[in-house]
Amino acid sequence: MTEARTAVSAVTPGQTPLSQDPHAVREVREKNLEVAIGRQVRELRKRQRLTGAELASQAGVSVGMLSKIENGVISPSLTTLQVLANALRVPVMQLFSGYEETRGAMHVKAGEGVETDRAGTRAGHQYQLLGHIGSNNTGVVVEPYLITLSDTSDRFPTFQHEGMEMLYVLEGVVDYRHGDQMYRLEPGDTLLFDADAPHGPAEMIELPVKFLSIISYPQQK
Repeated sequence: MTEARTAVSAVTPGQTPLSQDPHAVREVREKNLEVAIGRQVRELRKRQRLTGAELASQAGVSVGMLSKIENGVISPSLTTLQVLANALRVPVMQLFSGYEETRGAMHVKAGEGVETDRAGTRAGHQYQLLGHIGSNNTGVVVEPYLITLSDTSDRFPTFQHEGMEMLYVLEGVVDYRHGDQMYRLEPGDTLLFDADAPHGPAEMIELPVKFLSIISYPQQK
């Protein structure tokens, strides 16, 4: 009962609870693929109360071969993994579940963001791409930009693209349009929106305007 009260009181009244715990740590995974597969095979075998000889017989492999697989000594073929998975009555992908894949990261030093062209880029507008990770296992692409607007006379086209976008204003003041709404953005302000609606700077109030734009959208299959 005490634990339940503690968990509830951790959320401040009026505050939206997070859908996931950002501090949660996953179980440690093996970085060597052969060792990860071997551990998983052994764990599944023991969980089903099978001896090495019994599993080897059901899968049609030798006891010596199974021992080498479980100890991560050899790299089994896909065919061998498939017969082991069938004998253990699990999807073949489960044999890979203990493997820790390499996760991408990109560090961009101050002032070293790549200047890039984007639809709507004009003279006096600077777009710096602060990082990019291509194909990954999250299914999401994230593009962070540092945008500087310094020309009050130029007109902006309306942007419209899939995904979500978040703006965080660092300097200056701008009236920003999203759909049929207008937002006065000042330093420290954030605007998070569905990027499929027409959006873009409508009027420069105080120049230069500098803000972070973080766009996320589904990774193309």
